Amino acid sequence: MELVRRADVEDARRALAGVARETPALPSRVLSDPAGGPVWLKCENLQRTGSFKIRGAYRRIERLDPVERAAGVVAASAGNHAQGVALAAQLVGTRATVFMPAGAPLPKVEATREYGARVELVDSLDETFVAAEAYAAETGAVLIHPFDHPDVVAGQGTVGLEILEQVPDVATVVVCTGGGGLLSGIAAACAPAGVRVVGAQAAGLAAWPPSLAAGVPTGVAGATIADGIAVSRPGDVTFAHVRALVDEIVTVSEEALARGVLRCLEREKLLVEPAGAAAVAAVAENPGRWPTPLVAVVSGGNVDPMLLEDIVRRGLVAAGRYAALRVRLTDRPGYLADVLRLVGRAGGNVVDVEHRRLVTSAMAPGTVDVALTLEARGHDHRATILAELAGAGYDVTAE
Repeated sequence: MELVRRADVEDARRALAGVARETPALPSRVLSDPAGGPVWLKCENLQRTGSFKIRGAYRRIERLDPVERAAGVVAASAGNHAQGVALAAQLVGTRATVFMPAGAPLPKVEATREYGARVELVDSLDETFVAAEAYAAETGAVLIHPFDHPDVVAGQGTVGLEILEQVPDVATVVVCTGGGGLLSGIAAACAPAGVRVVGAQAAGLAAWPPSLAAGVPTGVAGATIADGIAVSRPGDVTFAHVRALVDEIVTVSEEALARGVLRCLEREKLLVEPAGAAAVAAVAENPGRWPTPLVAVVSGGNVDPMLLEDIVRRGLVAAGRYAALRVRLTDRPGYLADVLRLVGRAGGNVVDVEHRRLVTSAMAPGTVDVALTLEARGHDHRATILAELAGAGYDVTAE
């Protein structure tokens, strides 16, 4: 298979002039100190439609011939690719139909419609691809794959060209990866310049390590909060690029992804979706592993506000700043007040208290369980609070 060349990416960049924004590369002091050198964030969450997807979608659609444009385009997506295809089709002047799962976040569905696409909802993400392929066969519409096409790879690679200009001495680029379109494109642009390219994938649905080990794209099962990179099998086009051009693939846990979202929100002042935070999470979890200057690509910021609340809470738990405790007390007046006093003396802030009077076989007569949710300053502070309660004779466990 012929790989996308840097010249192809440069052609795509010329086509994208006036369409895709040149997003900023911002220095991150929080990541730079542990990395041992400068770390920059390439902020594609500030791109049109909220992610890098407009780049590949526009390059693919603007290269269609007049007959293909007249037939329209069709895509399957949970959100980011849907919005990219919808806007690209509008700009090119063709019709777009997008199949999305019924459980897709409402803001992504509405945004796709606002960009001019007709949205069809189906039961699951897997069914969106089946429905899109059937629609293409029935109507002649051109299927715009989210990652597995050379034009899409070339369009996404324009992110890499911008990185080379914004951070001329870059040594490593860390990129989130699901199907591998963005990773392949950035590698096509950056690898010829001697830059180390690293892919970061959610451990809950990580198809790249077994695929590279087997030498062929391999499907896996799993789940992740990072729906933007929740791809169960790499594409044939992207597999060829990653195997040839990418130096390393690492995986990050769900807790690391949640911490990455929280880190971006609190310390970098950036709203980032879990998939978009995968590279940040990889750099934070592997301090000093790669040469600097290093660029972590923040690929998107389209996150459902309801999901964001849950992710932030998970991030706080993973950072030891949000704790759930169970304390077994003697069921008499004053004991609960004493527990709350001890938590306050240790510097904990109680968020919620639940008095559980349901008797179980593990509970001695005359005892009661109290569930405490509280804020702490980190894992050490949380351990101090537990020790304070245990030292006063209370049976306490972290839930």
